[in-house]
Amino acid sequence: MKSEEMLGSKSFFLEVIVLALLSRMLVFVVEGDTHYYDFVLKETNFTRLCSTKSMMTVNDSFPGPVIRIHRGDRVYVNVHNEDDFGVTIHWHGVKQTRNSWSDGPDHITQCKIEPGTNFTYEVIFGNDQEGTLWWHAHSDWTRASVHGAIVVLPAEGTTYPYPEPDGEELIILGTWYVGDLNEMLEEDLSIPNITTPKSDAYTINGQLGDLVACSGSETIHRWSVDYGKTYLLRIVNAAINSELFFAISQHNLTIVGTDGTYTKPTVTSYIMIDPGQTIDVLVTANQSPSQYYMAARQFVSFDPTVTDFNNMTATAILQYRGNYTPPDIPSFPTTLPSFHDLDSALRFLPLLRSLASPEHPVNVPIDITTRMYITTEMSVVNFIFEGSEISHIAASLNNISFMDPSSDILLAYYRHIKGVYTTDFPDYPPSSYNFTGDDWPSSITKLATKVKVLNYNESVEIIFQGTNMLDEAEDHPLHLHGYTFYVVGMGRGNFNNETDPKWYNLVDPPERNTIVVPKNGWVALRFRANNPGVWLWHCHFDKHFTWGMATVFIVKNGKTPETSLLPPPAYMPPCTLPSPIRLEDFEESIEIINTSPVI
Repeated sequence: MKSEEMLGSKSFFLEVIVLALLSRMLVFVVEGDTHYYDFVLKETNFTRLCSTKSMMTVNDSFPGPVIRIHRGDRVYVNVHNEDDFGVTIHWHGVKQTRNSWSDGPDHITQCKIEPGTNFTYEVIFGNDQEGTLWWHAHSDWTRASVHGAIVVLPAEGTTYPYPEPDGEELIILGTWYVGDLNEMLEEDLSIPNITTPKSDAYTINGQLGDLVACSGSETIHRWSVDYGKTYLLRIVNAAINSELFFAISQHNLTIVGTDGTYTKPTVTSYIMIDPGQTIDVLVTANQSPSQYYMAARQFVSFDPTVTDFNNMTATAILQYRGNYTPPDIPSFPTTLPSFHDLDSALRFLPLLRSLASPEHPVNVPIDITTRMYITTEMSVVNFIFEGSEISHIAASLNNISFMDPSSDILLAYYRHIKGVYTTDFPDYPPSSYNFTGDDWPSSITKLATKVKVLNYNESVEIIFQGTNMLDEAEDHPLHLHGYTFYVVGMGRGNFNNETDPKWYNLVDPPERNTIVVPKNGWVALRFRANNPGVWLWHCHFDKHFTWGMATVFIVKNGKTPETSLLPPPAYMPPCTLPSPIRLEDFEESIEIINTSPVI
């Protein structure tokens, strides 16, 4: 009897696998090529800032390998973990149509790929995605060294909506830590204050440039160009906790794309790029043949009196080919804004507009069925741990500080497992006050795993409102997995529901997957919930994500198989350990009204 049961179980299991594979094959019979990549995760030694360290990389490279495809192609990436700790990979900006199973965030859509194991991701792009996206680790802070670019070229037989460039270059901006980042993070999270590891420098394509200690000709990235030619520069901000200004000395930048979508050409002398964002620019080599610095430095949106931040400027060199005498020192970009230049940051934000052309249409939802007003806060949670009452810094959305569950949310949703999450994430904050003022209510911040459930094809509008809680106002770059959205409005101060919507741009708003909520300001977004699955919303400052500035949207299936979540692959990494991404799992935690800030 026992053998018959085992045979029956095996037969049923095989049927499930076959049906799942057939379902995927039938649904995704599309034109385009299929690409296969192997990512091998392991420790690699690098020497920067006068010292050598070992850190996790993909295929021994920092940044990691580039995925390069045409629109309409499909990608499979087999990730082999040969390191000592678990990791997941997220395909940032890729819509993963109906395929949350390969989206990647730890304990949201999967659990970690443990050492000595592998997992194959099926990366499904939206049929409207062209431009630059990227991939990165999505567990702990491993993405500091585990990341790379994704280039989506126009479909075969088509071209760019601008004159085809003579060449292109990738610029990946990152952060450098001298010590072991995960060890520093674990130590800092054990202390009840607002400390997290501070980076020691910034990088351009893995190099710090020649303005840092122990620098030289081998420590700077060089880009060679020909006079008179125009190049496409694909820029990715892979930094952990920093918005960055970027400029090229004496060369203008013409923005033509952001986050895998095209924009109306916009000429600027600098850009501000948030962590998680990508920007495509055209650069014409029209200056006297010489060498010119490309430079990136942090934009610091928090209290300008605070001086404890990474004030290093990363550099690379644009160098003309030909016969000339190189300068002793390349020309430095005078248009690169300073660290606290809020005016330059605010001037840059409204520059972008979608193409809104017949070939690249705009479909802004008009008849809104779901409205949400979500505040971004820095706050405090109090809890009982090992018999003592402790306070810890927290970040939250509508006063909910997100707590990762012990299992992953996608599997719980798909299998109807109770007790993993609740579906009562609030549409509005618990109390109304002057969100950008100096007086704060004694509101309750809760540690909880709350999600928002949307019906298929709902038209959603979200107002994200920045706050000055704890006198800790700053920018918050928020990223939505599985979707792009239209940024229809943005402003300073508190959102006014009567006057501000009158100024919405519903004609050609920019389409993004990551957008900054400006310091003590607001941003208005619209999108259609037509991608069923489990999708993470979170701040792309890793410190704020770690402290709980996140939630999850569950989009229910439509009425047909073609509008429903795909079945899971035959194998998903099992959940063996609790997630460490959000403080700790305080089993004895209790909710107490916040009475005082943590210093």
